[in-house]
Amino acid sequence: MVVVLKIFIFYFWKIYSMKEILRRSLTGAVYIILLLSAVFLSSDAFDFLFMTFGLACLYEYKKLVGLRGYHIFAAYLALWWVFIYLVKDQQLVNILMVVTIIVDIYLLINLFSKKPIKLTTLKKFAIGLFYIGGGCIFLTMIPYKNDAFAKLLIMGIFILIWVNDSFAYLVGKSIGRTKLFPSVSPKKTIEGTLGGFIFALAAAYLMATFEALISPIQWMILATVIVVAGSLGDLIESKLKRAAGVKDSGAILPGHGGMLDRLDSLVFAAPFAYLTLNIFSYVS
Repeated sequence: MVVVLKIFIFYFWKIYSMKEILRRSLTGAVYIILLLSAVFLSSDAFDFLFMTFGLACLYEYKKLVGLRGYHIFAAYLALWWVFIYLVKDQQLVNILMVVTIIVDIYLLINLFSKKPIKLTTLKKFAIGLFYIGGGCIFLTMIPYKNDAFAKLLIMGIFILIWVNDSFAYLVGKSIGRTKLFPSVSPKKTIEGTLGGFIFALAAAYLMATFEALISPIQWMILATVIVVAGSLGDLIESKLKRAAGVKDSGAILPGHGGMLDRLDSLVFAAPFAYLTLNIFSYVS
């Protein structure tokens, strides 16, 4: 009887795992098709998609930190509209970038702090507006280079994040032994992180053959910035979830959790990637 029960549990778990993999794959495929369609359909479709993604991320962030009210949605939409469609002065954009990066640094301090920083309602509002809102705004701004919509540039950035995440998981699963940050994300390993970084560098070098807007060396520098910032962004969101006592930020993406779970790396890395690309413009 015990043997039969063990066999039943084994096959049940195997079928469940296969269904979970299939569900994750289908959700991932829909997500990627949506992104590709928006990027290659038109710049307006891309803008609208990431404005919507920002709203979804903010909704999940509100639940994680216990921020009440809907004022943050109005503030985000106003900020997004002003900086995407109205502001032409680069100095104003730079001010938003500096504020966004300062908020991100504050989150990094909180990440490495042994004693959690108490967040007031005002702090929760400001962090949500600039960490998520600012991140989505700069993610939307990145492909607009020299009055043109650089489709391959933004797709390259998506690919770098996906390659890093995928190979960090695969390498970590295969040979990962040393925990990276066990108190925040117990499953992440140093070996997996390094593996993701190496494969992202290789992907960056290949991307230079398709998008010559920046040089191969610049692609690899950009990949380094995105991987480092993206990995930190992933850890920051993990700490927010741990503080809230939840596994996922939401359930909008079956098998993947919430929208913030999918975009945490991109949102945090976006202002740093934007800054890096601006530096490239000045030195080239």
